[in-house]
Amino acid sequence: MINAIIALAIIAILLWIYWQKKPRNTLTSTGVPKDYLVGLNYLLNEEPDKALEVLIKTLQVDSDTIETYLALGHLFRRRGEVDRAIRIHQNLIARPSLSKNERIQALLALGQDYLRSGVYDRAERLFLEVIDSKLYLQESYTYLLDIYQQEKEWEKAIAVAEKLSALSPNHIGREVAHYYCELALETQRKSGYEMAFRYLKKAYQYDKYCVRASWLQGDWEKEAGNPKIALGYYREAVTEDPDFLPEILPAIVACYEHLQDEKALMNELKTLLMQYPRISLILTIVDQLQKTEGDSAAVDFLAQQLQQKPSIRGLNHFIHLQQGRSDLENRDLQLLKTLTESLLKDKPIYRCVQCGYASKILDWHCPSCKHWNSVKPIIGVEGE
Repeated sequence: MINAIIALAIIAILLWIYWQKKPRNTLTSTGVPKDYLVGLNYLLNEEPDKALEVLIKTLQVDSDTIETYLALGHLFRRRGEVDRAIRIHQNLIARPSLSKNERIQALLALGQDYLRSGVYDRAERLFLEVIDSKLYLQESYTYLLDIYQQEKEWEKAIAVAEKLSALSPNHIGREVAHYYCELALETQRKSGYEMAFRYLKKAYQYDKYCVRASWLQGDWEKEAGNPKIALGYYREAVTEDPDFLPEILPAIVACYEHLQDEKALMNELKTLLMQYPRISLILTIVDQLQKTEGDSAAVDFLAQQLQQKPSIRGLNHFIHLQQGRSDLENRDLQLLKTLTESLLKDKPIYRCVQCGYASKILDWHCPSCKHWNSVKPIIGVEGE
């Protein structure tokens, strides 16, 4: 509501400026331009589209009004009224009286309109035109990077990111490393592992602690039947970012199962637990204890761990293990289990540490704030 009032106010201001600049010999007998009265009438009747048409029709652009027109277009874009913003900026660009800098400002604004509306090809052309002018380079490259990420054109994204890096001291190595990981995945699907591994090496050049690259190498070595080599990469990935341990853990277990070495697996799990206490790790150890030492050992271990690290997931698993072997009535245990399962149902598993976006799916590129590597497993009683 507030934004709508602001938009109407800006249109009214522009109409007032138009009135002030109107030659005195073109005024009506009342001393007011007819167009101004028509536009003002539309505003009073809450018909901003018609008022905007009057404004565009009578558009007089100069150094006194250009910023106001751009502000109005920006406001419409922010409100999601992109069509209105486009009309304003297109009409600005069509005016021959604009200086070079003013025209480039309007081009940049129009590019943002098309970017917001998802018309990426037009937005790209406009941003490239702005770049050719050597003005507003950082803004234009930033918007281009957004387009190339949306369209998954990773080679172009890398080229633009490097140009941005030259313009700004901001370090974007982590983002570029992810672009190379994306290229590696695409290449692996189309051409196999050899070229894909080369892209992962490129990722390390931009981010030597790239957890995603280590994780991918581990997965590919495991798929190739090299579990020992894969374990090395998985350990690297956990060291680089322990938050992803719950995701990597099943692959570590699969490697040891392939090697048929249960003792080494248990030693690895206990070592990891000392360093990174996570409920997924605790439950994995519980499963292994159940296989090797029986239910009692598994229950005792889980009870001890839950005292130190309360967890709804852990409690739910504890109740599951107790069913059929407890003095409590099974129906009471089932009730407790139903309650814990209802607490966990539909709960997000991951959260972006930058903006708080929550999801059940791991996404390397946050759909909300567009940060890379910021979506992590949730830590706490309801998570890890």
